[in-house]
Amino acid sequence: MRARRRLPMSMTNSRKQDPLHGITLQMVVTRLVEKYGWEELGRQIKIKCFTNDPSINSSLKFLRRTPWARQQVEALYLNTQWSADDSTMRNNYV
Repeated sequence: MRARRRLPMSMTNSRKQDPLHGITLQMVVTRLVEKYGWEELGRQIKIKCFTNDPSINSSLKFLRRTPWARQQVEALYLNTQWSADDSTMRNNYV
């Protein structure tokens, strides 16, 4: 039998501290669009990928290259009140 490898403390602590651990950017954008719709999302976060011919793919491309916009989207996701009847629970960290 092989011994289980332990993760360094810094890795285990960072996972506990990252509320978005295991949640992809695509999941974040998709859930926000389902909750708010493109129009409201574009009002809350003023970026063109949400207001001019929006799509999940174009938004992902922009957000992956633009850290300040991604931070705003992730903050909105974390601050959104998700109801218990949402199809997938947000996560257990927040």
